[in-house]
Amino acid sequence: MTSATATPTVKKAARKRGFKLNTQMIPTVAAVVIFILMIIMGQALFGTYTSLGFISSLFIDHAYLIILAVAMTLPVLTGGIDLSIGAIVAITGVIGMTMLNAGVNSWLVIVVMLAIGAVFGLIAGTLIEEFNMQPFIATLSTMFLARGIAAMISTDSLIAPDNNNYGWIAETIKIIDNPKIKNDLSINVGVIIAALVVVFGYILLHKTRTGRTIYAIGGSRSSAELMGLPVKRTQYIIYLTSGTLAALASVVYTANIGSAKNTVGVGWELDAVASVVIGGAIVTGGFGYVLGSVVGALVRSTIDPLTADFGVPSEWTTIVVGLMILAFVVLQRAVTAVGKKQ
Repeated sequence: MTSATATPTVKKAARKRGFKLNTQMIPTVAAVVIFILMIIMGQALFGTYTSLGFISSLFIDHAYLIILAVAMTLPVLTGGIDLSIGAIVAITGVIGMTMLNAGVNSWLVIVVMLAIGAVFGLIAGTLIEEFNMQPFIATLSTMFLARGIAAMISTDSLIAPDNNNYGWIAETIKIIDNPKIKNDLSINVGVIIAALVVVFGYILLHKTRTGRTIYAIGGSRSSAELMGLPVKRTQYIIYLTSGTLAALASVVYTANIGSAKNTVGVGWELDAVASVVIGGAIVTGGFGYVLGSVVGALVRSTIDPLTADFGVPSEWTTIVVGLMILAFVVLQRAVTAVGKKQ
């Protein structure tokens, strides 16, 4: 008799707990819905948004942003931020192109670019953990440092030399070939790299102790420390990974366009933050998904062609992005308030 009466109570409590947890997913679901609606609207009005060519260009042209979104997800989940990723793209791009023009092997160039990104991530982690700086200030410092060094190296647009064995990253790989209508589904190595980064981010956050520690830090750093979690080491891993992924995004981007300049990447850290927030991550930390950040990056990437097709001035694009971020932050606050009441 006791078990019979307890079972409905347990089931009711389980349902209540499940609903409470699922409410936090509403911003991520909203991002997916918005992306689908943008594609449907673009297709209905302009007739190209579901074409294989548009899908191909969406991923090829914005593979770098997907990588940066994954990189930004890590610090945001702890309640931090990495403002230096755009500047890391600039300095690694400038150094990479300089080395290529000097005749250095492209594989060595890539290794050096990744190492530079890791060094800047290590500097940021050191400032945060050893000097007790806020992530905003620490990464702001590394941002100015990287951007300044890039300007000292060159303020000209550096073009990759011919036959540099670096452009293979941007070579088109046809998945579906439609020679008659010239509407192919294509990817390149940059898209494959971005996909591997997403898989890496997912495994790191959801299948490893480091990932669990990242979420715990976002919930409460002091509680994570009391539980004996390796908080300090995890913070180093976060910013080391973020800097390295920013350099990898630079590799993909510079290979795709075949050039680099010290001003490249300006504002990209904000695009990455926008992608993460639109994807449902809470800026105070503790909740978010890599896949949500990817959806946010796709939403951010679709805004540009959609506003251009509507004839909206390019300057207004930032207004649209800002309004979307505001809407998602308000939605997160509303969801959090509802969750606390239940």
